[in-house]
Amino acid sequence: MPSTFLMKDIKDLLLDKSKILITTHVNPDGDAIGSSLGLYNFLIKLGHEVIVVVPNDYPDYLKWMKSDKKILNFSDNTDKVQKLINDIQIIFCLDFNNLSRINELGKLIEKSNAKKVLIDHHLNPDDFYDFKYHDVNASATAELVYDLISYIDDNLIDKDISDCIYTGILTDTGSFRFSSTTSKVHRIIAKLLDVGVKSEKIGKKIYESNSFDKLKLLGYSLSEKLEIICNGKVAYIVLTRKDLLNHNYRKGDTEGIVNYALSILGVNMAVLIIETKDRIKFSFRSSGNFSVNKFANKYFNGGGHKNAAGGSIEDKLSVALNIFLKSVSKNEKQLNY
Repeated sequence: MPSTFLMKDIKDLLLDKSKILITTHVNPDGDAIGSSLGLYNFLIKLGHEVIVVVPNDYPDYLKWMKSDKKILNFSDNTDKVQKLINDIQIIFCLDFNNLSRINELGKLIEKSNAKKVLIDHHLNPDDFYDFKYHDVNASATAELVYDLISYIDDNLIDKDISDCIYTGILTDTGSFRFSSTTSKVHRIIAKLLDVGVKSEKIGKKIYESNSFDKLKLLGYSLSEKLEIICNGKVAYIVLTRKDLLNHNYRKGDTEGIVNYALSILGVNMAVLIIETKDRIKFSFRSSGNFSVNKFANKYFNGGGHKNAAGGSIEDKLSVALNIFLKSVSKNEKQLNY
């Protein structure tokens, strides 16, 4: 675990009431929103003036946590955020390791004179911060936010904050299935449950609030678009813009599809490839020794964790797919275990 000395620096930074901005990565997931709102609700209790800004929209199944309606979507409020950021004194950067992960918002933050605090668990963070609390062994950024909040004043952890932290850890551990789910994680969850978190209610909001179109898209992806290559070691699914439009796609509808491909017996890497308006997006998952973080970084301008990463290519789908197939071929030996 990172030194408490690092948390002391952040605690000292928060002694004076400040104007604070919290932000997280593009296409925010459960950990991004959960850690951001958990920290927001805590800092408000400390008397700070706080705003959460996300680069773009996020799934509806995450829009229930306390203070969600206070979040500003940068893509819809560019001018407003540009004006706000001039007066910001502290910027918390959660769940991303370089400013390119927040697109145009990153350029504003890079120019800002505010103190920048990184809280993250991804590999190899860029040196853009003044303070950091970073641990690649953490299950989620929400776990690190919990550490920080507990260090500063654990008496302020109420049910609303606990709901946010629980959501971040739940989603980033695959419902506590991933190897990052340590005994410490379970101890944190026990404390959150003691505060009043209702695990069955949160689970239902996140995993049992599917639209009819989302389930039809899942069925289509598995029945019509799933391919297996590399002697059964790699599974991938390609979804075109037409596929998404035909299924009335909404933000979050493709979440989790790649995990079904990884669940196939013998598959060591699974990939979901999605054609968007301006780029081709890749979601990588692996089991065992193969690092999709290194794979995504080398071929697809991406990164993440050893067994879960993402990337993208700004080109036609046919070109991106050809690059993907060639990259798999180059790594066939490493994938054969």
